[in-house]
Amino acid sequence: MELLLKLTHIISATILFGTGIGSAFYMLLANLVNNKKNVKTIYFTVKNVVIADTIFTAPTIIIQVITGLLLAEHHGYLITEGWLFWAIILYIFVIFCWLPVFWIQIKMKNIAKKCLKNNSDLPKKYWQLNFFWIILGCLAFIAMIIIFYLMVFKPI
Repeated sequence: MELLLKLTHIISATILFGTGIGSAFYMLLANLVNNKKNVKTIYFTVKNVVIADTIFTAPTIIIQVITGLLLAEHHGYLITEGWLFWAIILYIFVIFCWLPVFWIQIKMKNIAKKCLKNNSDLPKKYWQLNFFWIILGCLAFIAMIIIFYLMVFKPI
């Protein structure tokens, strides 16, 4: 049972992290590289990022909590122990970054859809949301790297 929990925890962490990196890569390409002009490409990308977060990220966030707590209990770790405590705090931080990111993506998708329908450029509001999306995503990425470090090395 322990190995199945561990495997599930690792696979869900991989999906969570990989979906985040992939989404960030494609959103950055769509939003920044195409000179901010191709609304069709931007809409297609942000729409699919929202779908990916719904299908992959949301479930793995929950799976990580369940398998992580079960593994901690199995090994006799207290959630107040140094490395585990900080990993949990950082994970909560990641969730609190992701929730507004998910909301922002939905808003960006809706704005892009409207602009595509009206054949208009993306408004300043879209790019303001994009800025906050990037900031929150970077913070979550850094926190995830630290969580991986804590999980592997258990330094404190």
